[in-house]
Amino acid sequence: MTKPAKENIYDVIYDVVRAVPKGRVTTYGAIAAAIGVKSGARMVGYAMNACTHIKPKVPAHRVLNRNGMLTGKHHFDPPEKMEQLLKKEGIKVKDDKVVDFDKLFWDPIKELL
Repeated sequence: MTKPAKENIYDVIYDVVRAVPKGRVTTYGAIAAAIGVKSGARMVGYAMNACTHIKPKVPAHRVLNRNGMLTGKHHFDPPEKMEQLLKKEGIKVKDDKVVDFDKLFWDPIKELL
């Protein structure tokens, strides 16, 4: 993918996150790399924090840190909601970390390009 214009970068990020299949997870960094902003993991995090009322819905609960940790859970209301949504999709979580993260990891560069 080419680097998007700054005014619509969150929309591009949301489109990638919407492509993550149920029961799979990705990372902030993988999304940033897929949109051509390799060092933009933090920006992807900001976009996830801002997507609460975006339509169509953005499954932000499927976006984790590079180790499979639920670092974004504090931006859910209540914080336990991120884990609950993952479990509802059949993803096991233990101590705020996705079990079998490597198996469940969805790489947007491989899947979308």
